[in-house]
Amino acid sequence: MIWRWVIFSSAALWLVDPRAALAATLSGQVEITNSRDAAVRKRKDYSGVLLWLEAVDRPAPPSSPPKRVQMVQRDKRFTPHVIAIPLGSIVDFPNYDPIFHNAFSNFSGQPFDVGLYPPGTNRSWVFRQPGIVRVFCNIHPTMSAVIGVFATPWFAVTPVSGKFTITDVPPGEYQLRLFHERAVPENLQALERRIRVSDAGLVLPLISISETGFVPAPHLNKYGQEYPPVSNGETYPGAPQ
Repeated sequence: MIWRWVIFSSAALWLVDPRAALAATLSGQVEITNSRDAAVRKRKDYSGVLLWLEAVDRPAPPSSPPKRVQMVQRDKRFTPHVIAIPLGSIVDFPNYDPIFHNAFSNFSGQPFDVGLYPPGTNRSWVFRQPGIVRVFCNIHPTMSAVIGVFATPWFAVTPVSGKFTITDVPPGEYQLRLFHERAVPENLQALERRIRVSDAGLVLPLISISETGFVPAPHLNKYGQEYPPVSNGETYPGAPQ
């Protein structure tokens, strides 16, 4: 786990009035190391890392206007696998598979359950609490996704390249926070930093996120129980016949 950067600052930065200065841009790049994931090791796929800024020593501004986005269920997968949304946004979970699905979360980010629904239909949820939401399907234990819900207007999710840009950042001090689903909390906390954005913006050095210590573990269904066996015909207890 490495944070490759050196910060150079000057007294002039402290004289900038964030309320009067033009908004700036924060940019950088993430890499993922010590990964067992084939996409990371073979294709250098650094997508799905969430980054966000929290203002320091001043009131937090309103979050960005709510959006309506899709997290599609197709081929027993959630796509996109990771999304970032403002507080109050709606996420649609259209079912494009020829089988039933049931998107849910029982983690602290925001518990929700859209219920069991058939192929060709859609269920939606309004996310009113900020946090990291781990999404699963109550029918298929291998399906998972992540939704970052943010009360701050400054956030990003990395594409395959790992490069990110956060725009419209007023000059000032911020706490930079990160989330990656295959990084243990201690590693992520060690990467958090207080940064200072000038009116010219800020380019961060490479952020290296290690997956050391991550151990994949099966999750329970929405009832807190192990998943029952599922046949090739997709029949299971309680399924409509």
